[in-house]
Amino acid sequence: MLSRLMSGSSRSLEREYSCTVRLLDDSEYTCTIQRDAKGQYLFDLLCHHLNLLEKDYFGIRFVDPDKQRHWLEFTKSVVKQLRSQPPFTMCFRVKFYPADPAALKEEITRYLVFLQIKRDLYHGRLLCKTSDAALLAAYILQAEIGDYDPGKHPEGYSSKFQFFPKHSEKLERKIAEIHKTELSGQTPATSELNFLRKAQTLETYGVDPHPCKDVSGNAAFLAFTPFGFVVLQGNKRVHFIKWNEVTKLKFEGKTFYLYVSQKEEKKIILTYFAPTPEACKHLWKCGIENQAFYNGRVAKEVMESSAKIKREPPEIHRAGMVPSRSCPSITHGPRLSSVPRTRRRAVHISIMEGLESLRDSAHSTPVRASSHGDTFLPHARSGRADSNERVAVIADEAYSPADSVLPTPVAEHSLELMLLSRQINGATCSIEEEKESEASTPTAAELEALGGELRALCQGHGRPEEEQVNKFVLSVLRLLLVTMGLLFVLLLLLIILTESDLDIAFFRDIRQTPEFEQFHYQYFCPLRRWFACKIRSVVSLLIDT
Repeated sequence: MLSRLMSGSSRSLEREYSCTVRLLDDSEYTCTIQRDAKGQYLFDLLCHHLNLLEKDYFGIRFVDPDKQRHWLEFTKSVVKQLRSQPPFTMCFRVKFYPADPAALKEEITRYLVFLQIKRDLYHGRLLCKTSDAALLAAYILQAEIGDYDPGKHPEGYSSKFQFFPKHSEKLERKIAEIHKTELSGQTPATSELNFLRKAQTLETYGVDPHPCKDVSGNAAFLAFTPFGFVVLQGNKRVHFIKWNEVTKLKFEGKTFYLYVSQKEEKKIILTYFAPTPEACKHLWKCGIENQAFYNGRVAKEVMESSAKIKREPPEIHRAGMVPSRSCPSITHGPRLSSVPRTRRRAVHISIMEGLESLRDSAHSTPVRASSHGDTFLPHARSGRADSNERVAVIADEAYSPADSVLPTPVAEHSLELMLLSRQINGATCSIEEEKESEASTPTAAELEALGGELRALCQGHGRPEEEQVNKFVLSVLRLLLVTMGLLFVLLLLLIILTESDLDIAFFRDIRQTPEFEQFHYQYFCPLRRWFACKIRSVVSLLIDT
């Protein structure tokens, strides 16, 4: 029996699991791992597959069964962290954005960072003005399709590619103009490097937004960049705090605290409320890891380590840009080709809302939208324009990073969670998302009740200092009660051992003291007789019955 149990345990330990990791170019890497394989083992397999030596900027991201995002911890078992049924699906992504991507030693590293930032631009995490958006898109075109060729690139060729969540015909023409006239002759590596240099100058470079609410109940997005901590509301950055000004990060339940010490001994505590305790813990953990990476010697040591790399540059297999209409896509409305040109400006296919959480894809069906001013706003609310046509009308809308809070692979039933979070935050959903999830979408009453709970939560946490004082007092009282209980138990134990027949020198010395003899005859003996009398009476009562 013992040998059978041991052999069964051995078989379970040797069991292999299939893992699929989606890479930055949308290809997939599949491997098998043992039950006790650590995250570092899987990460090393990926880096070997990619021929990547500058590993420290990258990580593996996954979503647990509760739809909470995580970064895979390298020191822990992969299987235990995922807590889901195999096969496992994860994503290889940039975890720590380099402060100066142009200073990376190897071209393969710069190429992977380029792919990540291209995704950020496409999914609305990287905000920029229209002029900057045109230049960035032109760099992407040059890097991925080469020089402009009239024979290969007919009029309107840039409209076949999707660079942003939405853009206008005017922006498409500007992209094509820059590509034709300013970038001719640039190699892919040069265009990617220029793209990185431009992207790093933008305020939202490296932003991975975490949805929260402030103490007034207003929606906000917290994020960490190579340069500090940022808070976004709408399309504005309302707070920017350098890493050397952050003195402490703390979380309690759903509440996240940021302690800031600025010049002239000015101290600030910023308080925000995450949707769930798990989301708050993830936010705190990301903050701690980013602060440790950027505010210490880690980033400097990583750069120094990169400078020591000496090998022949590895061959890079670039994924050339494919027109989005010729690749698999998830559409949320009619193809633009079926819509009259006079109405194209009124059409918006809601790609960002749901695409990333379903496919995490870099391309989709081309879309157009009328521009609204000079600032590029990568999000638009959609609604029905006509009862007979499934189109959505563009509305002016501020930046909403909530659309990218689930950038890792999630099953299609996660739409319910996504819809719920958006409706609570006041954002509407695309028509197709509503259709796909109408069977499981919460009712208006349920949403109102949940929204009321969130508002009550924000109001109830309006005075965190008083709560901290109350919690401290309760913890002190608990400590006193536990201490008194332990002392009482120890005293009883000492009395019992002293009154016993144990022939130990320590107890003999105690028994011979006048104080113990007085306690023994005046208190202990009467109490023992009383207990003995009670026990006899109870026993006799039981016998009689």
